[in-house]
Amino acid sequence: MEGIRTQHNQVVPRTNQNQVRCIQINLQHSRTATDNLMKKIYDEEPDIILIQEPYEYQSRLTGIDKKYRIFSAGTGKHRAAIIIINNNIDAILITKISDEDTVVVEITHDKWKFLAASMYFDLEEQIENKFIKMDELVRFAKGGRILIAADSNSRSKTWHDDKTNFRGRKLEEYLISRHLHIINEESERPTFINSRGSSNIDLTIANNNLAADVNKCGVSNEDSLSDHNYLQYKIRKGRAGNQNNNYTSQSTRFIIKEEELQYSTGT
Repeated sequence: MEGIRTQHNQVVPRTNQNQVRCIQINLQHSRTATDNLMKKIYDEEPDIILIQEPYEYQSRLTGIDKKYRIFSAGTGKHRAAIIIINNNIDAILITKISDEDTVVVEITHDKWKFLAASMYFDLEEQIENKFIKMDELVRFAKGGRILIAADSNSRSKTWHDDKTNFRGRKLEEYLISRHLHIINEESERPTFINSRGSSNIDLTIANNNLAADVNKCGVSNEDSLSDHNYLQYKIRKGRAGNQNNNYTSQSTRFIIKEEELQYSTGT
């Protein structure tokens, strides 16, 4: 029986089979942070983990229980991975889009499908290169549901940071042009914090067909033992895709119309 373990190691059924529970985290290639994530998985039994900068040894992901399905791509240093915890979920790696910094998996649960992508945006790389990769994802989806979990290394007041930098402005413009929406909810805790400061660089992104079904996207209060905090959210299953190009994400203050692209910053 699939379920959640209690403190007495009993297994109880999952409370809601009509949703997919996700955790998003940058592990900074840390074994300690990976061990901590494994404990969290054991305690909570989420469905999908979307990882940036996983821990690895000799170009192989390490520290993750082999009973889980682990997806990565390429032969170099991996900076993206997806773990499937729920055995009732079918998952296929989309190899034509995936590489060391981008992992795309087609998720199927009870005939309900979406594309899940874990992405790492290198701070030293022009951010436009990632736009090319996201364009490949959008084309491959052919109007289907898309979820992107990304360490964007970009800052914007649009996603509740206290500043907007050049990379953030570029990413804002790209997302608007592709009808993609930031799902992150405002939180007292930043997604990234270390001794030099804090920021909200870890983003959860969805397209029109999935955005309304991703909810409770918040920053966890738990210590991840990484400089990045856990993002946790639920995806509601079973609804028809939203084909409305006028979808508005209140939390990100994006206003998207077919005839024109309008960006509201509140300034």
